[in-house]
Amino acid sequence: MLDERVRAVLARLEAGVAEPELAETGRFLFALVAPQTDCEVLEVGAGRGYSTLWLAAGVRYLGGRVLSLEQRPEAAAEWRRNVADAGLEEWAELLEGGLLETLEAVDDVFDIVLLHAGVVDHERSFELARTKVEPAGLIVAHDMPSAGARREDADLLSVVVPVGSGVEMAVVLSE
Repeated sequence: MLDERVRAVLARLEAGVAEPELAETGRFLFALVAPQTDCEVLEVGAGRGYSTLWLAAGVRYLGGRVLSLEQRPEAAAEWRRNVADAGLEEWAELLEGGLLETLEAVDDVFDIVLLHAGVVDHERSFELARTKVEPAGLIVAHDMPSAGARREDADLLSVVVPVGSGVEMAVVLSE
């Protein structure tokens, strides 16, 4: 739920950004995870934790967790502060390190994987993310340059949703 602590941190993060679609995308992510029981989310390229806050507040409803990956130490430090200030430490965890190496090393499966625009090798990240999602799981790509490119893949059902600056959602149809 978006209690006062979460709202305060979101407002602080939004104040320094000239992207009005940011909150719209956040609300979309919240709505995606909140109705799912025990929703397991992997976030690749967590930055300062803005999306993490929306995701963690969402999984708090019916259980679940968010595992975030971030490679920049300064962003990771801000992520930790923002998650703590919002009171969401119980629902969000951060792993630091190179995104591709850390993503490859994660030994778990998730209901949803969120890939952010800051990911260096988009296609390799997508292929690694695909191994972390069970059939019927979602890979959500936010602000990715190849959005919509996977529509021809028979093992995925992909759609670009006009939320914020565009979100590609790909349902994994097979292992």
